Amino acid sequence: MAAGGRSPLDRANALRRCPGRGGRRCYDPVVIRLTREPIDLGALQSVSAADGALCVFVGVVRGENAGRRVTHLEYEAYEEMALPLMEELAAETRRRWPVSDVCVVHRLGRLEIGEASVAIAVASPHRAEAFAACRHLIDTLKKTVPIWKKEFFEGGEAWIEEPGHASPARPDEPPSE
Repeated sequence: MAAGGRSPLDRANALRRCPGRGGRRCYDPVVIRLTREPIDLGALQSVSAADGALCVFVGVVRGENAGRRVTHLEYEAYEEMALPLMEELAAETRRRWPVSDVCVVHRLGRLEIGEASVAIAVASPHRAEAFAACRHLIDTLKKTVPIWKKEFFEGGEAWIEEPGHASPARPDEPPSE
């Protein structure tokens, strides 16, 4: 069993058809995923009758960074640590704001220019809470969850560090002393 009492199979099957929504797919009220497959952005747009707002943030791979032409990115994660931290972040968000749905999906592996690397969706009765919760989720995820980005550009490659990111060493780094 994974953190939160859900097995990896349960998490993998979290995307499902929702009765009463015209057969559209939707996520469980809290979905946390790391995936090597493209993110289904349409599946993030599910709301209930009580919701008056849906705030969706999608981070995409850009073709330029720091004056260099980027060819692609690769994301790695310490999955055994990342998933529980992401689940706790979602739980904290639900405690702080009156939100009905929280979805956090992050890609791993090779991503091409224009592909979605992370998607966060928050449904709430009111827009202010949805915006605040969505901003909190992406900002805290980038600072605290052990997911690393390697940028490939013309003439080289480099690990990209996020300001304030406090995660364990990347898999190819020796431990600090």
